[in-house]
Amino acid sequence: MTVPRSWRDSKKIRHCRPRPATDAPFAIPDSKVGQLDTLLHHSGVLGLIDTELAGRPGPGGLPVRTVLVGLLLSLHYHQSATLADACRVLLDELTPTARAWLHVTSADQRDLHARLAFSRRLYRAFDRLTTALDPYRCDRRRRLPADEAAAHAAAWEDEDAEHLRRRRLLQEISDRLVLVTIRLAHRRGLFKGWKGDIGIDTTPVPAWHHEPKTHKALASVEITAGWHFCGGSTEGIFGHSATLLVAGSRRHPAGHPRAGHRVSGHPQLALGLVLDTPGKRIGPNAIHALGALAPFRFPAGALAVDRAYTDQTTPHFAEPARRLGYRLVLDYKQNQRGVQGSAPSGALLVDGSLACPAMPTRFAHATTGLDDGAVRAMDDQLAELIAQRQPFFLKTKQAADARGTVRLQCPAAGPSPSVNCPRFHHVHGTAGARPKAVDLTNLRATAAHSAAKTAVPIPTAERLRPPPKNELPRICQKPTITLHPGGLGPHDKFRQDFPYLGPAWHDTYKPIRANNEGLNGRAKSHRIDIGDPKKRLAHGRAAQTILVALMVCTLNLQILHDWHLTTGTPPATETDHNSLDHDSHLMPAAHTSTGIPPP
Repeated sequence: MTVPRSWRDSKKIRHCRPRPATDAPFAIPDSKVGQLDTLLHHSGVLGLIDTELAGRPGPGGLPVRTVLVGLLLSLHYHQSATLADACRVLLDELTPTARAWLHVTSADQRDLHARLAFSRRLYRAFDRLTTALDPYRCDRRRRLPADEAAAHAAAWEDEDAEHLRRRRLLQEISDRLVLVTIRLAHRRGLFKGWKGDIGIDTTPVPAWHHEPKTHKALASVEITAGWHFCGGSTEGIFGHSATLLVAGSRRHPAGHPRAGHRVSGHPQLALGLVLDTPGKRIGPNAIHALGALAPFRFPAGALAVDRAYTDQTTPHFAEPARRLGYRLVLDYKQNQRGVQGSAPSGALLVDGSLACPAMPTRFAHATTGLDDGAVRAMDDQLAELIAQRQPFFLKTKQAADARGTVRLQCPAAGPSPSVNCPRFHHVHGTAGARPKAVDLTNLRATAAHSAAKTAVPIPTAERLRPPPKNELPRICQKPTITLHPGGLGPHDKFRQDFPYLGPAWHDTYKPIRANNEGLNGRAKSHRIDIGDPKKRLAHGRAAQTILVALMVCTLNLQILHDWHLTTGTPPATETDHNSLDHDSHLMPAAHTSTGIPPP
């Protein structure tokens, strides 16, 4: 093979190599700076921060607004939330007009000493913010002794009034940074037709620092970090846990013209974020994020969660979630499947649904002891058992009210019973009812006839010698029961609103959980990666909370941008951004005039 002459000439090879068109730094358009700055003002966090920093001693220094806008620009263009990258963006990549908006003077660019001085001002401004929000500030530059670190970490757990106030303020800032993007999407009408289905998941946020050294009695620099264990994993990840809410959607059921397709088309945005120590407040953090959505007046739909939330006590998760109007869709561990308990009325709690106390044993224990593999890939025998036990579940007579109270009915009662129960006929005097003629050519009438219903197996001894009415379960004496929140005691955490492994459960749980995993994958992709600690190097939980909130905010903006490109809908306009100020019931906006042109 003959080699071209240019290939043998090293000078020509270097000349042919691709190179950038210019060595000048990248120039960020003023419109993008204005967009992100305006979004930050509309979130309302600047007013909260300025109020908190107002009475602190010392010079004012660089405005916190400059630091946060620099971090947003760094995330947008460089996928990094480090202060070093934000400093380079503010010094090298902005136009003079944008630098004037952010109070960055041209003198900061002149020489190395001026640049270093600006960098220190930037770091000090961010440090002032995190110091004001940290419940108990400690030395974050070295490992503390374990007992001293435990005393500092206790400030994140105790009930001290000042510590509570700072923790709530930090969480409110995080909520506003995320919800401002939700408000923008809501104003554009992107949630039109959304049924309010939400998926909740907890994902690890690894820490940059090493874990504690127990043999030396030294704590980690991240004193509130811990070990996060993903489902099915025996190796933990040292860091924090992020509770993420996603706007999900269930599938249309079988028989629907669009069976298998999602009910609503909307961007799967992150609706909420709470950063916490792994294993701490899993249920309350999810309830807090759900409560933060209340001002938007979104409909309350299905709430699909994994088994970490099923293990939460009823007052921590299930009961407040039902009070908010959500219908729970749960999964269970191997030792939690099957008959989980019973109600005071005598009804059995079978895989989260109340059922007739006379349900056949083989139906009630169809999932008892089954491992995850057998449940996720059901064979024909299990699928048949799941289908045959559906008629024995109690029917909803009245949906849950504002307090979460629901009324249920015996499956043999009502104008459309699902089973044929001899006990019900004997107790309520319907055994001698005259049978009705049925047209066998009418499939609907044939299926509605009592002879076509599943028969409840009553013991022969009870048929021959019926017991007194007062000896029967309450659900058999009175066909309608009222179930209050927490009415099942410790077993109430297992109750859900969709029959486990049934068609409705599959059409709801699986798509929403897929939305959860999709959001987690996108949050840890090559663009915005909350799982890479090198992209958020600041120390302390207060700093990590703010940086992760900024990353999720940027992630939502990217999802909105990709949604408009995919669907062909128009992007944001001046009216969309300016109208954010008008919804004072959603989030108060800052009233400071910035002089920034509309994006």
